[in-house]
Amino acid sequence: MGTLLSYSGISAKIRAMQSKLITDEQFQEIVQLPSVPQVAAYLKRTQEYGKAWASLDENTLHRGQIEKLLKTSIFSNFSRIYQFANAEQRKFLELYSKRYEIRVLKEVMTNLFDHRDTDPVDISPYREFFRKHSKLDVDRLAACTTMEEFVDALKGNEFYQPLSKIQNHESALLFDYGMALDLYYFAQIWNVRKKLFSGNDLKEITKAYGEKFDMLNLQFIFRSKRFFRMAPADIYALLIPMTYKLKKEEIHDLVESSSYEDARKMFRKTYYGKKYDYLAAHNLEEFYNRMLRTTLEKEARKDPYSVAVLYSYLYHKEHEVNRLTIAIECVRYGVAADEALQYIRSN
Repeated sequence: MGTLLSYSGISAKIRAMQSKLITDEQFQEIVQLPSVPQVAAYLKRTQEYGKAWASLDENTLHRGQIEKLLKTSIFSNFSRIYQFANAEQRKFLELYSKRYEIRVLKEVMTNLFDHRDTDPVDISPYREFFRKHSKLDVDRLAACTTMEEFVDALKGNEFYQPLSKIQNHESALLFDYGMALDLYYFAQIWNVRKKLFSGNDLKEITKAYGEKFDMLNLQFIFRSKRFFRMAPADIYALLIPMTYKLKKEEIHDLVESSSYEDARKMFRKTYYGKKYDYLAAHNLEEFYNRMLRTTLEKEARKDPYSVAVLYSYLYHKEHEVNRLTIAIECVRYGVAADEALQYIRSN
């Protein structure tokens, strides 16, 4: 009864927000539009974007501005949920929000590695969110012109340590910095989940993130085998150090396999290879997106008065923005509607 009471209000709030997300039928209509301004005009008529975009002139909006508005909607909706949440629910939301911080850090680092010193990251979509929910000084970070300056600006913040370790390696790439942030975040989630959650909440969080970590590790192993021919030691160093349904010996065998083809055969013997007949090494990324989406939907329906309903909505909102960004690009470049839908559905 306690869980029901604590989640009844926020569950109703999220159901109302969920009903406003863009549907598959609407995506079918969007990809048939002839221009980006018409996509903006279409979104202005939807429940999700109509109110916030009402005063905007779609004819003066270009693709970059629309994508910025879409990003802003993610942070705006998160803040609405946070304001409605109780103390226990905010613990999860604060943990989840770190992925937004990492997202912005990666944008700034990408800018620095591309040497776009005169074109700093536009942090306007994030500023209000960071003011309320983060200790990062995004304006200071966005103004940095070198990685040394960037890492130094993070002193006193939790992200300083993982990035400073990478900085000590002269050959460090953008990928290495990004991976360091991801591994830090994933390890933190896994290590604190039992302190933050119990009962069904703990079970659902463990399942959602456990399968996510397994699938991300599988993706990375197969990509490294197929495209980069990385040495086993280099692969191990970049794997998420947590397992769920994948056994440690299975990971060892996959990493140590002599070729991509041998790894594919070994994969069939794993939990995921046995459970999902149609899953293969080449379609792991598409399957991962679909599996996570399906798992979250199932858990949220099965137990609508749990943390699953929070995670499910936040994931779907980010997923919507990613798909709309793809749709806008397809319209911009005149991609046929059927082909555009394939790109959208595989995301």
